[in-house]
Amino acid sequence: NLKQMAQTLNYLSEHGLLDYADLETKTAEATARYNALSDQIKAAEKRMAEIAVLRTHIVNYARTRPVYDAYRKAGYSKRFLEAHREEITLHKAAKAAFDEAGLKKLPKTKDLSIEYAELLKKKKEAYPDYRKAQDEMQELMKAQKNVEMFFAEEKDTAEKEPTR
Repeated sequence: NLKQMAQTLNYLSEHGLLDYADLETKTAEATARYNALSDQIKAAEKRMAEIAVLRTHIVNYARTRPVYDAYRKAGYSKRFLEAHREEITLHKAAKAAFDEAGLKKLPKTKDLSIEYAELLKKKKEAYPDYRKAQDEMQELMKAQKNVEMFFAEEKDTAEKEPTR
């Protein structure tokens, strides 16, 4: 405990956080920054996953469209359906995904690829800041917890002495 408290005191004095209110403020700011970067990265990852799924559906839709058109021309024949079940199922799944997403016009895969690349670039650029913010937040939280523990122990000791 003494060694840990000495390390905490060194950390606090190096960073000019000898006032507990400053330590609380700095910890809250570090936590907010970490959470903001985390949310930004998670949003980019979510959108990247959406783009990947959408691209897959667009490719499946384009690849299976001639078979589905032939199926329609065949009058929705059961024999044709059995012969091309996989392609027709893929086509219907892609159409359902587009309807669910509310897409009236399909985006171009090239545009989606560009957006995906931009999101990936932003995510990679934000990651070092995220790691740095995480480390800073953890250090500050550890220091704050150590200070609170020290004062709690000191308070317990002060309360026990008068009762003797």
